[in-house]
Amino acid sequence: MTRLVEDQHRCDRAAEVLKALGHPIRIRIIALLCDGECNVGAMAERLGATQPAVSQQLRILRLRELVTVTRVDGFAHYRLAEPKLQTLIQCMESCTFC
Repeated sequence: MTRLVEDQHRCDRAAEVLKALGHPIRIRIIALLCDGECNVGAMAERLGATQPAVSQQLRILRLRELVTVTRVDGFAHYRLAEPKLQTLIQCMESCTFC
């Protein structure tokens, strides 16, 4: 695998991912989805946010291909599209600056 220092395209993509995660609610959504898939209503309740606010943040994550959605019985269920985001969340949780 090419190191980031040597690959501008991968650096550009990494910057896009970090920008997409650059909001506290989006980080919390990703952290929540590390535990498994979830629907918008359950996420909103767990995060203490409104459904429209969570939906707006999920849209950004979906456009950046960080989460995927499936519809079951009229409910949208979200899950991580990139399982290695779990490692990123774990890293942030263990950092001393957090």
